[in-house]
Amino acid sequence: MVRIGFADLKRAAYAALFLFLVIVLGARAVGAGEPDDTLVIKSEKGDITLRIETARTPGEQARGLMFRRSLADDAGMLFAYEEEQVINMWMRNTYIPLDMLFIAADGRIARIARETEPFSEETISSGAKVTGVLEIGGGRAAALGIRVGDRVLHSHFKP
Repeated sequence: MVRIGFADLKRAAYAALFLFLVIVLGARAVGAGEPDDTLVIKSEKGDITLRIETARTPGEQARGLMFRRSLADDAGMLFAYEEEQVINMWMRNTYIPLDMLFIAADGRIARIARETEPFSEETISSGAKVTGVLEIGGGRAAALGIRVGDRVLHSHFKP
């Protein structure tokens, strides 16, 4: 017969609670799909307000919108980079087509990659130095009248 003491039960309970929190909170942190901010795009058709998630860390940026099955018409993900650089993206493990808006440090849209192909591992380049990439649903940029040269208003960009 094996005897289990109170201290052993207490350690097991703490371990189980810790594991539960790691699983639950980790799942939330790894792309639960909850927008936490907004941005505005100044276009010829007027101001467009989008609810966004912001990917700042390398882990968040690596995951991006992978494994998502849908994206609301007024939602997106902003990839925010500290340094201006040529950004290369891809669609690995991404189920939905996306429009990628490559944004310069001053908030100007430098390039739009429209209706990118789900699951493609082809490189999609900004073609110029930028500090942000906004991903929205495929076809949304055209539907909203968003064009190269439009301005993005968000605290990450400095006009």
